[in-house]
Amino acid sequence: MELPLSKKIALITGAGAGIGRSIALKLAAMGATIVVSDIRLEAAEETLSALTPQEISHEARSLDVTKKEDVQSAVKEIVNKYGKIDILMNNAGVSTMQTIEHLTEQEWDFNFDVNMKGLFFCTQAVIPYMKSQRSGKIINTASMAGKKGVPLLAHYAASKWGVIGFTKSAALELAPYGITVNCVCPGFVKTSMQERELIWEAELRGMTPEQVKEEYIRNTPLGRLCTAEDVAKAVGFYASPESDFVTGGAMDVTGGADLV
Repeated sequence: MELPLSKKIALITGAGAGIGRSIALKLAAMGATIVVSDIRLEAAEETLSALTPQEISHEARSLDVTKKEDVQSAVKEIVNKYGKIDILMNNAGVSTMQTIEHLTEQEWDFNFDVNMKGLFFCTQAVIPYMKSQRSGKIINTASMAGKKGVPLLAHYAASKWGVIGFTKSAALELAPYGITVNCVCPGFVKTSMQERELIWEAELRGMTPEQVKEEYIRNTPLGRLCTAEDVAKAVGFYASPESDFVTGGAMDVTGGADLV
């Protein structure tokens, strides 16, 4: 039986670890050919080595999503090699943590450059090719923080609200060409990024990282942290034919934490 993403080409940014790696594994298992991209080539190659089936010509490449010319060049090379891009997964993202009072311009720009400008550059680069195909799926990683205020993360939350707004606007603009645009909104995801955030938040709030983690779990009605695999399952739906009539969505993958 043919897999749901057989013969589909998927470009995933920020796929060297965490959520991006899990998404790459999920879409590969669904039959897609994966272009694993990350600013760290060695991390992208580690993800590549874990992908199956091996007979599919997955590839890893270094990509800094904040550099427009690099993004456009990468997309052109991928289309020249595979003939198309069916799925763009804008997952590359960063975070820092600080009070608004002490937040630096550099931290603000860092979050917006990767989380918003990078998403914009990648989306803009694939549009001409997807329009010519009259098909395509663009999926963005937003956040629970894109739907509610979060102390110490005002800059990050602002960027993720932007991701949701961009997603919904792009969905309207690209619908006439058969292109869907959706995003996922993870909650407290257990990743290496979260481990760093636990330390930052604990220091800023005068707590231990373990106390912060326990608070995250208490604030999640389903009683555990979100996993990268939970997010990948939601992306799998958006990437699959099952979601062909779904666009402009912002799916919560939070275990109910967004309701608290």
